[in-house]
Amino acid sequence: MGRSFGPFNHVFRMVLLFVAGIAMFLVLRWWFVPAGFGVYGHYRAGALDDNRGRAIAYSGQAACIECHDDVAEVRKAGRHANVHCEACHGPLARHASGESVLKPTRPDPRKVCIGCHARTGGKPPGFPQVVVRDHAEEGACTACHTAHKPAIS
Repeated sequence: MGRSFGPFNHVFRMVLLFVAGIAMFLVLRWWFVPAGFGVYGHYRAGALDDNRGRAIAYSGQAACIECHDDVAEVRKAGRHANVHCEACHGPLARHASGESVLKPTRPDPRKVCIGCHARTGGKPPGFPQVVVRDHAEEGACTACHTAHKPAIS
């Protein structure tokens, strides 16, 4: 390069670095960003097709109530009336459709209940929260509370 740009040699070098950086960014962006990205906002268009190809895992509240209407009646009167079955029991589409003859396992109430009711920030006022080690150090929550209508039993 020498003295071809005189006192502006450092500016020319900086412009070259800037142009090289932009070129590198564009090449890497082309390499890493999948085709179809941005067609539907900040998402990859092919993700919709990928998700449609997956088997349905959740059956929905109505499918559970068809067979377990007795539990639905108990829940109607309790504080868990708006909590859907699969929130605690997990995805049960295969069970509800009859694909699986295996009876679903009963969830561990200690883990499931604490997932929602352990005291943490960001929950609405009045939401029942407990400090687990002070409330009950060990044992199942269902030893004192009914799962579908969680009052003290």
